[in-house]
Amino acid sequence: MTDVTGDLAGATDEAPETTDKKVLPLVVRIERATPPERSDALEAAALAVLTLLNDPRALDDGEWAGQMRAWESIGIRKVVRRARGAEWRRVLDLPGITVASGTAEVRVHPPVPLDDWPKDLSRLQVSGTELIDSAEPGPPGDVVLWLNPELEMSAGKAMAQAGHAAQLAWWGSDERARRAWRDKDLAVSVRTADPAGWAALAGTGLPVVRDAGFTEIEPGSRTVVADAPWLREGVFRPAGSGPLRSS
Repeated sequence: MTDVTGDLAGATDEAPETTDKKVLPLVVRIERATPPERSDALEAAALAVLTLLNDPRALDDGEWAGQMRAWESIGIRKVVRRARGAEWRRVLDLPGITVASGTAEVRVHPPVPLDDWPKDLSRLQVSGTELIDSAEPGPPGDVVLWLNPELEMSAGKAMAQAGHAAQLAWWGSDERARRAWRDKDLAVSVRTADPAGWAALAGTGLPVVRDAGFTEIEPGSRTVVADAPWLREGVFRPAGSGPLRSS
């Protein structure tokens, strides 16, 4: 199984390896009266990352391409914060992309320096992302990000882990698979594996996220496995330009 060192949703206690270390901000909309379903929020985070990876502004000579390359050359760290009301409206004025999945809205922004966030992002809270599912999620689609059933993670942390796994799945997809995935609007499901299923996934050779362990869970914990039919066709080979690590 190919591992990627995972990151922590909103962790602030990591000493940067370099002075130019960058992170990818993800902001989830959580209104007091209408919080999103947990699974929807996780899927929206994964979809937001995939949408960014496919956006012309993040590719080739696009306006965000340099930031993306600098971010991926060091790692793929992601930070999840929450916003509501006026906070959310201010976030929408910043460069980024908003995606929706079911009841959830997530906005992804181009990478920013670890110690120099835009003011309207830096003031947002990391805590308060405790979400639940009011009903059992439906059957998953072709691309499934399987969460480790033995770990307890806040929704914010799990969103970051799902984003990592979605990125690995994209990097591991050839152009044929990517075209098919785009034709399905980059649909992705996030589900918690059952214990027996998780044990079986561990031997498939599929990409897995391994957490750095700065908050919530132990270092080296495997958090998510990315699964898709084309990833099962052979040994996983990352196709992206970035390293297989996120911190």
